[in-house]
Amino acid sequence: MTLAVGTPPAPPAPPVRWRPQPLDLVAVFLAVAGAACALGGVLPRADTTATLHRVLPLLLFLGSVIVLAELTAVAGVFDVLASRLARAAGGSWAALFLLCGGLATLTTLVLNLDTTAVLLTPVLLALARGLRVPAAPLAVTTVWLANTASLLLPVSNLTNLLAADRIGLAPLAYAARMALPQLTAVAVTLALLWWAWWRRHRPAGGRFVPPTRHVPSDPVLHRIALAGCLLFVAGILSGVEIALASTVAVAVVLLGFVVRSPATLRPGLVPLRLLLFVTGLFLVVQTLGRFGLDDLVVGLLGTDGGALGALRAGGTGAVLANAVNNLPAYLAGESVLHTGDGTRLLALLIGTNIGPLAAPWASLATLLWFERCRAAGVAVPVTRFVVTSVLLAVTGTFAAVGALLVTS
Repeated sequence: MTLAVGTPPAPPAPPVRWRPQPLDLVAVFLAVAGAACALGGVLPRADTTATLHRVLPLLLFLGSVIVLAELTAVAGVFDVLASRLARAAGGSWAALFLLCGGLATLTTLVLNLDTTAVLLTPVLLALARGLRVPAAPLAVTTVWLANTASLLLPVSNLTNLLAADRIGLAPLAYAARMALPQLTAVAVTLALLWWAWWRRHRPAGGRFVPPTRHVPSDPVLHRIALAGCLLFVAGILSGVEIALASTVAVAVVLLGFVVRSPATLRPGLVPLRLLLFVTGLFLVVQTLGRFGLDDLVVGLLGTDGGALGALRAGGTGAVLANAVNNLPAYLAGESVLHTGDGTRLLALLIGTNIGPLAAPWASLATLLWFERCRAAGVAVPVTRFVVTSVLLAVTGTFAAVGALLVTS
């Protein structure tokens, strides 16, 4: 074999070095710290067992639903949904904004905030690619409404289930109590979304060219992945445990990929970083509760009643959610509130649902959203995201608490 003169072979590409991301380091630190607390006896064995018993179903759900979203994206399901959404808007930027906001609100209300973060984020990111517009406004729409639209039904958020059970409200009674706070929170969110994100990227004349109909490369695999997603949704709607629903759904999709595209399957699909992060977070926060965190929460909540007490509870929930995570924040607040203090408990719930926006660890939905954006190569402007998210957390929390006081 000879080579043509003047065309030497290209040198081999240098190997790509793996570099840890900041969240990788945080996850490892939390995992090591949590293991040290449990194994070193700082956290008693009974508390460690109870914490792991509570977190294991969450880890199973988290891992399986991430793999489900990854494979569903590869099968083209999100690209098809995105093109249909854009075509339904008829070329109007304002109509697209309302459709995206309405879809994010509906999926969060009827399903749960984690489903919105995992399944809807890739839809809107694929939509941005198809329209050749900045992805940030559409990405922020999912994470904001995944959190702020999670008040109305017990199924919308795990914290809602805990709160409804604590104060003895049936699902319809709970929804009636939270209807006005939910409507207020969504209205504030949509207003800030348009002002801070969508308006800045509005195309000339407020119109865009709808994309052509997307055709998946493997229609059979597309249908299998779509069936897996629908199975997941049906399981949640029918009351099946979310970890079981996501595991069965991902098993169906995995089987389709084993037959149709086995090369796609790789260990990197499993979100090891998030699994370490969540496990370490729960163990560390549980330990901190024994060494002053519970006392700190008591001081933050105070003993005030009425409007001041409710506003203080909502603000405490929002601050703690961004400091640690919304679920441990709610549990810490719930543990020091009296059972009969339903208004302050629901105000705390509002703070832990609407408030966790500024920090990536503030809620599981926010964590899942960051993971989806990272996997898609989408970078949201950090400074503007944090500033506007803090603004929404403050205004949304206190507006919703005010609406709660009206209904009380």
